[in-house]
Amino acid sequence: MKKLIVLFLSLIITCSLSAQQSFLSQQRNYSRVRQAIAEKEEIITEKLRQHGLTANNVHILITAFKTEKQLEVYAKKNTETTYQLIATYNICASSGELGPKCRQGDGQVPEGFYHIDRFNPSSSFHLSLGVNYPNQADRKRSNAKDLGGDIFIHGSCVTIGCLPMTNDKIKEIYLYAVYAKNNEQQNIPVYIFPFRMTNINFEIYTKLHENNQEIINFWKNLKTGYDKFFSEMKALNVGVDNNNGEYSF
Repeated sequence: MKKLIVLFLSLIITCSLSAQQSFLSQQRNYSRVRQAIAEKEEIITEKLRQHGLTANNVHILITAFKTEKQLEVYAKKNTETTYQLIATYNICASSGELGPKCRQGDGQVPEGFYHIDRFNPSSSFHLSLGVNYPNQADRKRSNAKDLGGDIFIHGSCVTIGCLPMTNDKIKEIYLYAVYAKNNEQQNIPVYIFPFRMTNINFEIYTKLHENNQEIINFWKNLKTGYDKFFSEMKALNVGVDNNNGEYSF
């Protein structure tokens, strides 16, 4: 009887460990992911070590800034709540102008508070991470029949509304996300801002768009979330007003 109990407990532990590793194992089935691991695992491991983290306990959060053409990766232990900046990457191409994406074909990069909803290890753009545009706020704000979609953080260096990072850098970003997902992070936040929304920058860009009160009001709403994240360094608890699509935090 004791042997059966020990065997049963052993099976439970084995199944638990297998489940923990299942997403990473699944991703390893793809040649581009295996190549990314071969090329970048040592770099990522060292970067995480410098910040007191490992691939086995990391959760991440991504921010992007359209004007500065930069994407940042923040990370924390899966048992903690406060993030720290671990990597900054250049966004290598852009399309559209400042302001949110509102419809299919407008060429705009979205602005707002999103999360990763897809991993594509066989992307036409090497590797890609899907962003859940349009979200609830986008749907409330736009009257367009077709808001568009298929917004990705991806490789290559061409774009119509996405965030291209080059094939080299997407390997690192993709692996950070894979490790986080493998550590049971259900939602990897992606916060996309028109610019770094410091008080000085906000004054400059709202002045440039002083004849567009709609976009100024939208940016004021984004800045509330921007300020909260960068003062607390914690993932935002984002809500959406069902009447006007404004974010709440």
